[in-house]
Amino acid sequence: MTSIAPFLNWDIPSVIPYTDFDGQGPELFFLHANGYPPACYTPLFERLRSGFHITGMHLRPLWQAEEPGNLEDWRLLARDFIQFITERGSPPLIAVGHSVGAMVALRAALLEPRLFRAMVLIDPVLFPPSIIRLWNIVRALRLGWILHPMILGALSRRQEFTDLDLIFKGYRTRAVFRDISDEGLRAYIRGITRPRTEGGYRLIYSPEWEARIYYTGVWRDLEVWQALHTLQVPTLFIRGAHSNTFLARAAARVLKINPELRVETINNAGHLVPLERPQEVANLISSFVKELV
Repeated sequence: MTSIAPFLNWDIPSVIPYTDFDGQGPELFFLHANGYPPACYTPLFERLRSGFHITGMHLRPLWQAEEPGNLEDWRLLARDFIQFITERGSPPLIAVGHSVGAMVALRAALLEPRLFRAMVLIDPVLFPPSIIRLWNIVRALRLGWILHPMILGALSRRQEFTDLDLIFKGYRTRAVFRDISDEGLRAYIRGITRPRTEGGYRLIYSPEWEARIYYTGVWRDLEVWQALHTLQVPTLFIRGAHSNTFLARAAARVLKINPELRVETINNAGHLVPLERPQEVANLISSFVKELV
């Protein structure tokens, strides 16, 4: 019996925003990472469009007039995805998610497996239970906003820029983007920005929303581990060998709990593996789905 908690008091709009990336073939619904709107994955989508029609749902940080403080945990995001599928898709369908998007897809499939034909979870934020328990202690001591390694950086992130070339020059030197090609980095920059009416560009993601996603993640994920043995949707996990969110021991635990699941590791890649190795990720997605036909 699944231990995923029921949903209560949802406030979900009748129309959830999305981007249609077109393509030929079965529907593939994509869920993005925190701070990485769907357009950031254009190099990956270009390699998938010959085999899939790709739709990128927008998570709540990209919705109009949504308040970050209303989000208590990622269960709400999973409910959003379930509603989006029933509104826009023709189940069962293929779901692909990265980071928080992978966890949203996983939670949705544990609740409504009939909606899914297959899932590919790219470097999900699925920590071992020991780390989840430690994070829960930190939260209980009200230290989460101080000790989380990503929150302070998110809250201090620069929001406005004069032109995209300046962003590229600045981001090109950052270690986090070291393994992303120039093509991929420019696609990422186009995906995270929008023009300002007074000139220049502004980041689409607000610092408050990015920090809120970090803070509200992980703490309820013991229930995901407890329910994982019930997952019957054909599922492929893809991780970067240097991932800091889907550790090797977490991947081994996934396979021990549910041997029907698959895990593939891409060498010389980290948490941003779909941006760093779009061709390899696309090949794995395509071959995995073809095996199921």
